[in-house]
Amino acid sequence: MSKNPIHIIGGGLAGSEAAWQAAQAGVPVILHEMRPIRGTDAHKTDGLAELVCSNSFRSDDAENNAVGLLHAEMRLAGSLIMGAGDANQVPAGGALAVDRDGFSDAVTKKLEAHPLITIQREEVPGLPPVDWDQAIIATGPLTAPSLAQSIADATGADALAFFDAIAPIIHFDTIDMDICWFQSRYDKVGPGGTGKDYINCPMDKDQYLAFVQALVDGQKTEFKQWEGTPYFDGCLPIEIMAERGVETLRYGPMKPMGLTNAHNPTVKAYAVVQLRQDNALGTLYNMVGFQTKLKHAEQVRVFRTIPGLENADFARLGGLHRNTYINSPTLLDASLQLKSRPGLRFAGQITGCEGYVESAAIGLLAGRFAAAERLGHAPSLPPLTTAFGALLNHITGGHIVSDDEPGKRSFQPMNVNFGLFPPVEAVKIEGKRLRGKDKTVAKRHAITSRALGDCREWLGLPAQTQAAE
Repeated sequence: MSKNPIHIIGGGLAGSEAAWQAAQAGVPVILHEMRPIRGTDAHKTDGLAELVCSNSFRSDDAENNAVGLLHAEMRLAGSLIMGAGDANQVPAGGALAVDRDGFSDAVTKKLEAHPLITIQREEVPGLPPVDWDQAIIATGPLTAPSLAQSIADATGADALAFFDAIAPIIHFDTIDMDICWFQSRYDKVGPGGTGKDYINCPMDKDQYLAFVQALVDGQKTEFKQWEGTPYFDGCLPIEIMAERGVETLRYGPMKPMGLTNAHNPTVKAYAVVQLRQDNALGTLYNMVGFQTKLKHAEQVRVFRTIPGLENADFARLGGLHRNTYINSPTLLDASLQLKSRPGLRFAGQITGCEGYVESAAIGLLAGRFAAAERLGHAPSLPPLTTAFGALLNHITGGHIVSDDEPGKRSFQPMNVNFGLFPPVEAVKIEGKRLRGKDKTVAKRHAITSRALGDCREWLGLPAQTQAAE
């Protein structure tokens, strides 16, 4: 029986993986890639799945690291990207780093050789025509302006962002609640709130002044020339605010008004850093108003001077950079399909994930979902307990919507991390509850073991011990 092809726009990691997965399912694919007909500001070649920044896929430790777990799940799913990465690995300790030219060449040759994949070198300037009844847009953070405008026109002016202005996110269980406390400003109860919707970290005057100076003195990243200067109201970097005057932050995101320290009610904090719940699971909290251009190592050093965050484990660090992405939780259904247009899916960084591997993983899922529909089946969604499911859930609705920061989008891109997974039961060894580092390690092992077992079941693979993975 002949099948209409699935059209995939964009030959980066997500588009390449989506094409491979759909073709491997027996469905013909037309992969549209505009290079070399039209270049981008970052790409240097016309190879598919070109790595434009780092050559690292980050940690390959499937037991102790969430991205390593995602590697393992992708290998189980027959990932083209992971296969090419493994075949072109270069030494990088516990990370998976690749020879970028060899990697791109391997992906390109595999796709060119597949009998069900046709590669068309052309720009698709707007949304796919309606007769492309199954299509995937996987154009990444450097989506061509004409296509980006078409997406904005179809989805609404506020549905597409062209720059990230992201604040750090912290794992809740690493916040010292003997110092911090729950309270909304003036105990205000917002929509769905309780009046205790924020975690508050207090500072005295000396701590505040030292913190402001550290922000001003800290090393910052520079914009790439093609990124421009994307400051706009509501998203100024925290260090830019600090440079405008020593008291600026105390009258902005760090104002202490309307807050009473539950641990020491008689002492008024000079300034307060607020953390707001970031995901429905309650495992992640973001630093309100703390979008930043500080280098990552500086963020960790400076932000751990905040009382209560001395041992903070960051699920994501802050940044400000060019990154075209859609407001996925509003626009997409659970299978990455545009709610207003059945059959049109988005994949990769444009959906609001960060990182090579995460982008490819979302491409993998989009390809499988589209192929299932083409074959007359309902898409099979991965369990939330897997890395696939945790990342998909973040993109399609696992975050908390916020209405109290005008001009700031509540949905922000993120790498896969353990804070996106449902918690595991308290881990005990020989009946004893673990604490500290032992507890963290045991929890991660429990999460990864559960994830790999559930992923195997979802993929229809036989059960296998984690050691054999």
